[in-house]
Amino acid sequence: MRVVITGGAGFIGSNLADRLLGEGMEVVAIDDLSNGDQRNLQGLDAELVVGSILDPALLDATVAGADCIVHFAARGSVPKSVADPVATHERNNTGTLMVLEAARRAGNLHTVVASSSSVYGAVPDLPKHEDLATRPMSPYGVSKLATEWYALAYQHSYGLPSLVFRFFNVYGPRQPAGHAYAAVIPAWIAAALAGDPVVVYGDGMQSRDFTYVDSVTAVVSEAITRRLVDPIPVNLAFGGGSTLLDLAAKLEEIVGSPIALQHAEPRKGDIRHSSADPSRLLRLFPQVAPIGLDEGLARTVAWWRRR
Repeated sequence: MRVVITGGAGFIGSNLADRLLGEGMEVVAIDDLSNGDQRNLQGLDAELVVGSILDPALLDATVAGADCIVHFAARGSVPKSVADPVATHERNNTGTLMVLEAARRAGNLHTVVASSSSVYGAVPDLPKHEDLATRPMSPYGVSKLATEWYALAYQHSYGLPSLVFRFFNVYGPRQPAGHAYAAVIPAWIAAALAGDPVVVYGDGMQSRDFTYVDSVTAVVSEAITRRLVDPIPVNLAFGGGSTLLDLAAKLEEIVGSPIALQHAEPRKGDIRHSSADPSRLLRLFPQVAPIGLDEGLARTVAWWRRR
């Protein structure tokens, strides 16, 4: 199979490329390198097309001959979206439309799309299941809600075979840390290994359903191989939830030295608690065995140390 990954030089995209290549597939990554890094693909036999998903001619040329598109390209980060909602809309929503149109022009290619748990937003129910209402609290959450329903609308309107996953706080090797909008796990690992304090926004009792990237790529790979289609989004997380204070304690044990916590004001748009109901995912992918937080953190810290 030939698979195009938008955002393929990014953290999740490059990990997926690595897995698919290992399974004998051809991979083409398209990335404008605004978030991705071509070094993530070093040593991998993947073709990299540097350019924007907002360029329809480039998209058409890239998806020619492909069997599947995996759409990961996005302007990630809640704080980024609060600071500049228009840029988030353009990349995440107009960009998604461009990808879906390219898939349609190419003969309705099977399309796997990444959404986010942020679409649940202010809904208090735990764990989050796919039949809940959506109440996003940030422009990023709104953009991902529009992303997933554009994909499903193309399924209904044009027969485009699509599958939407809602990612929950994915972490692991290749996730960047050195910028103001870095996700919590790479930011904290980088700080801890440097002997610096880690920044906790709020009291640290907010909880997240952290999902190791290899668990995500295992599911997405199987979805590609089986050409799975579903009429509603599917949570891609395996249940549970850890507070940020729990996360700091686990990292302290793995790193082997004390970690100082530096508290700061809560960030606008951040949800308080998030954990997934994985029932639908496990019905669709009964063979996938998730990697737990302790093991995933240990692997991620080991990767950082090798760097």
